[in-house]
Amino acid sequence: MFDMVSRRGFVSLSAAAAAGLGLAGCSGNKTFEPAGSDAGSAKASSKKVVELQVFAANSLEKALPEVQELYTDQTGTTFADTQFKASGDLVEQMRAGAAVDVLITASKGTMDDAEAAELVDADTREDMFVNDLVIIRAEGSDTKVEAIADVANLDGKIAIGDAKTVPAGKYANQALASVGLYTGTEGDDGEYALELADKVALADKVGTAASYVSTGDCVAGFVYSSDIFRYDGIEEAFVCPEDSHKPIVYPGAVAESSEHADEAKAFIDFCLTNKKAQKIWAKYGFELSE
Repeated sequence: MFDMVSRRGFVSLSAAAAAGLGLAGCSGNKTFEPAGSDAGSAKASSKKVVELQVFAANSLEKALPEVQELYTDQTGTTFADTQFKASGDLVEQMRAGAAVDVLITASKGTMDDAEAAELVDADTREDMFVNDLVIIRAEGSDTKVEAIADVANLDGKIAIGDAKTVPAGKYANQALASVGLYTGTEGDDGEYALELADKVALADKVGTAASYVSTGDCVAGFVYSSDIFRYDGIEEAFVCPEDSHKPIVYPGAVAESSEHADEAKAFIDFCLTNKKAQKIWAKYGFELSE
């Protein structure tokens, strides 16, 4: 259904850019060599093992652990219990003093908030991935959606992420605004049209929206194209036009309070340059930002 490697020219970048990943060293009795190439293996080094704490958008919870495992194999750097939540919730945790090394959000807006609050190092910020907004239905369902406006005519609830904290919900509202079903163009500044308002089932994260649809609690819902790869029991009904919402971009940055800033930046670079990592992102429907 999705050929994420070719659909937007998801090219294989040079693995040579990962040669500097020796910053993420090792400790104890374990010894490792930098992950300069996909063939790199753990060998002798005197650096201590570093454990990184990553805060990442909920939609990355399947792909990111595989990339982290690959990174650990190649460098020895380990990861604490990665937090996968709505991007806004992650930023609020950082405001409250959570110890973080890397933040990856599902929208530029939430990363802008983190940057404005001086929670991340702006110089390390990178646009990492892009995604599509899709309307889903339960797998095997006969629900038909041929345009965004069709959701107002469906017999049942529509799952939408709470735009206050869930970027997918904000993008969904922008798409609805493009057809007159939401009054605010930003996606979190308006109200639903009367014909849709009673149908909306707000979700605390994009995964919850997918669950509502897969269980039949909702007849349709707005999620990312990558969520089709993450959750059983759902399928694409309609891909929202790119011009119906702002570009869906996942920025990443090193947390301002990180005690392992060099290693954190090295991991972000690895995510974007390592060939095997790129294949993992593509497998789950993510494309590198151009």
